[in-house]
Amino acid sequence: MSESVKKPGRPRSNQSHQAILRATLDLLAQMSYERVSIDAIAARAGVGKTTIYRRYRSKEELVADAIESVREEIEIPDTGSLWGDLDCIIESAVQMTRTPVGRQILATIIGAASSSPKFAQVYWEKYLQPRRAAFHTVIERAKVRDEIQPDTDSDLVFDLISGIMLYAMVFTPTIEPVQAYIRRAIDFLLK
Repeated sequence: MSESVKKPGRPRSNQSHQAILRATLDLLAQMSYERVSIDAIAARAGVGKTTIYRRYRSKEELVADAIESVREEIEIPDTGSLWGDLDCIIESAVQMTRTPVGRQILATIIGAASSSPKFAQVYWEKYLQPRRAAFHTVIERAKVRDEIQPDTDSDLVFDLISGIMLYAMVFTPTIEPVQAYIRRAIDFLLK
């Protein structure tokens, strides 16, 4: 006779998880990051605080996960050329800000990261570092194809391009489309 081993506690409910993420995003759309609390998220989602704390160690982790739940997966484009890959990356980044929700998410990321070092660290580790690593792949392929200098620092280029993109998405250029502005800035940077 074999005994089945039971795991402690109840299994996690995907329905509860989705409710927690939706509640977090709803509250972030209504108030600042600092004012959003685990209590408010739990009440809005119709779950107990313990349900949230079984999934997340902190508000920072929960907010970062909620934000990322509405963003596209990280894809490493491979069009065969640096500019083809960069155009895909630019389009993906700009796509997020084409809706009011996307612009709100961008504002939340910027606001929360600037006011909460803990959120900034969590977001950096869980979401920006993987994107930086994916971008490294794009740059390394461009080096192999002799499209850029072999000593190009992919991390520095990623940081500079991220800054250019954030600037262009927050302070929309008036003389040209955002994608054209970003492309022109990257072209200048890589020369």
